[in-house]
Amino acid sequence: MMEMLPLEELAVFAAVFCLGIFVQSATGFAGGLVIMPLMLWAGQGIPETQAALLVATTPQNAWGLWQYRQTVQLKEFAFPATLRMASLPVGIAVLSLIDGFPVQFMRQLIGAVVILCVMMLLIFRPTPREHLHVGWTWLAFLSSGFFQGCTGTGGPMMVLWVQAHDWSTKRTRAFLFTMYLVSMLPAWGLLYYWFGQRIINPSLTAMAIIPLLLVATWMGLHVGTWLGRHRLRRVTMCVLLVVGLVGLLSPLFSPARSAETSATTNANAN
Repeated sequence: MMEMLPLEELAVFAAVFCLGIFVQSATGFAGGLVIMPLMLWAGQGIPETQAALLVATTPQNAWGLWQYRQTVQLKEFAFPATLRMASLPVGIAVLSLIDGFPVQFMRQLIGAVVILCVMMLLIFRPTPREHLHVGWTWLAFLSSGFFQGCTGTGGPMMVLWVQAHDWSTKRTRAFLFTMYLVSMLPAWGLLYYWFGQRIINPSLTAMAIIPLLLVATWMGLHVGTWLGRHRLRRVTMCVLLVVGLVGLLSPLFSPARSAETSATTNANAN
């Protein structure tokens, strides 16, 4: 049975997910990069947040795939999807090993991953071409599956890969929507296998706020069109860098550190 979150926690949960889905809809990426670190600060673990994120993004990806279904080419995503699915369990297995680490470490880990992803998206601007060397496909999708399983941030590597192709916007979005959807159910099933009942309530909570997330999706699409994806992308990158740095430097903002500092000050005064 679903245990309802306290009203304050539910409000934070809904606000963070609406923000992430809004950004994802407006810019075409970064939903997970926004949601994962903020939910860690809100007291949720990586497995719980990742499971909720899978549920929350399913309607958005299904709607997007249906909209661009005529541009889907099965032969394009069969091999990349296989690579991504192969490394996904490895990432989740690593997550199970580090899950018991202190929350400060987890915040720093996610912060470092967010900064790494942003730097890659900013620095690597490949020249679009019709075909890429197969080695880039192996690298992009094995790492995408691993990071999806370990930290819930598997999107950036796929974004870099599709940006290196001379595809139309519709074809690019159809590919990404398809890749996300293909891994949704297996990823959730693997999370349940490793973490059990822990992921049930967050998943049900995400399902309960789907109407709000659909509104956030609609707003994101319209704001992205009005403001322009390039300008919104720059703003998003700046916000992600701040979020990543706060996570990476989280010991400086830790209540425990503040308490320790106060205790040391008092001891010295005495």
